[in-house]
Amino acid sequence: MEAKKKFFMDCHLAGRKYHEADEVWDKLKVGTVLELQRDLENRYDPDAVAVMYHKKNGEDYCIGYIPRENNETIALIMDMGWADMFECRISKINPEAHPEYQVHLTIKIKRKTA
Repeated sequence: MEAKKKFFMDCHLAGRKYHEADEVWDKLKVGTVLELQRDLENRYDPDAVAVMYHKKNGEDYCIGYIPRENNETIALIMDMGWADMFECRISKINPEAHPEYQVHLTIKIKRKTA
């Protein structure tokens, strides 16, 4: 049986203190599924990939970004039309760490279904 998902990368959540993570901090747990979205209008980074948290009521929160040193390949794949191939989950939360290293993410590639 072939795996439904394969490990792609681990990274920290960049820019956490500059975005909306504090608004949903109590909802963020290990295992929480997040969505990756290209930010094509980001003036600081042409390869910017936002990390989004979706509340059940339909509200979306940008809680940070994939770090610049890790985003080029993800951005390229997303730009080629494969944005839905990634699964992003919180793998570690350490509220005592520096804000840039409080949230760690695991990104996997999902198997394409017919």
